[in-house]
Amino acid sequence: MDKEKQRKPKLVIVMGPTGSGKSRLSIDLASHFPIEIINADSMQVYEGLDVLTNKVSLHERKGVPHHLLGTISPNAEFTSKDFRDSAIPTIDGILSRNCLPVIVGGTNYYIQINHFLGLYARTGVLPSKLLQGKASENWGRVDNFRYNCCFICVDASLPVLDRYVEKRVDSMVDAGLLNEVYDIYGPTSDYTRGLRQAIGVREFEDFLRIFHSNTNASHSCITNAHYDSSAGGGTSTSTNKGNMISRENLRAILDFSDDDYYKIILQEAIDKLKANTRRLVRRQKRRLTRLQTLFGWDLHYVDATEAILCNSDESWQEQVVKPSVNVIRSFLFKDEYLVPDSEMFNGLERPKLVSRDLWTQHICEACGSRILRGAHEWEQHQKGRSHRKRVLRLKKKLQSSSLAEL
Repeated sequence: MDKEKQRKPKLVIVMGPTGSGKSRLSIDLASHFPIEIINADSMQVYEGLDVLTNKVSLHERKGVPHHLLGTISPNAEFTSKDFRDSAIPTIDGILSRNCLPVIVGGTNYYIQINHFLGLYARTGVLPSKLLQGKASENWGRVDNFRYNCCFICVDASLPVLDRYVEKRVDSMVDAGLLNEVYDIYGPTSDYTRGLRQAIGVREFEDFLRIFHSNTNASHSCITNAHYDSSAGGGTSTSTNKGNMISRENLRAILDFSDDDYYKIILQEAIDKLKANTRRLVRRQKRRLTRLQTLFGWDLHYVDATEAILCNSDESWQEQVVKPSVNVIRSFLFKDEYLVPDSEMFNGLERPKLVSRDLWTQHICEACGSRILRGAHEWEQHQKGRSHRKRVLRLKKKLQSSSLAEL
């Protein structure tokens, strides 16, 4: 198996939660290896929303070639299969130029499903058959990958990532985030497809709906947008201010007084974006842990906590770039990995690989014979409020029946 693994083309995958510095690291790797970068972020593949999706600018790319970055129409649906169909020839093209492909992105779903589709394409077995019994134990294992992969996982402590995410959202607002969501907003838009799925679009829907309704009314007849003082009515300060705000200066709403209606709903949207991004970070961390514990992926963790706190290039190079380069150099030239220092795990032990049937079928009689697939889904269902309420009602019913029979 080791010889077969060595014969496979090699590539590097840079993973990690939002805000950890994946894009920065991948570009810095170009100073040490002849690389080309493939974006694996599901929202950054689309054109537009460059600020909201945090795309690296042309200047920040430092001349490093980037693929699948801002190339898809924002109204198109770019599926995991589309990603696979685009990524494989791109990877092969990079390899043909004697360069190292580096896949970068926060959407580990794309990376996982790519391996599943590759396995399905080779076996021709339907997923319902493939993901049962012995097959389920091997799905997602690195031995089944089309390429020989080196996984670099940039991570940081949650408190540090939370603070960084909040600051980044504020910076995005200053950089034009509001203009971007204004342009993509539509009262009847489908927020489950294309670029509108991005975190940061739905959060501003209520604000933009109210803002558009008021500004449209003022354009048709400005007297309908506020009280006519000549008729004895007072003037709506918030609406008057709203009439002076356009797409180009939406940011100015945050300079209104704290009791201003527009400012209140806009600040609520920004706070919601921060909260949802923090939740995303936690989901990504759990997903990365499962790649290790369930599938045995050999993730080489690089702790960026100190580098983010110090906010200095020297610390970044020493704490993040240097250990990553050492791992990749060993992967490329020695066909063996360096064992990361225990410090890279923030004092935590490396997650152990667990053996569990991911697709065992569970039936919950309490919830009307509902079918749950896999141990994780079954555990989450049992913790759910509705399930626990039904179980409690059944217990009370059984107790009442028992007492009636006495």
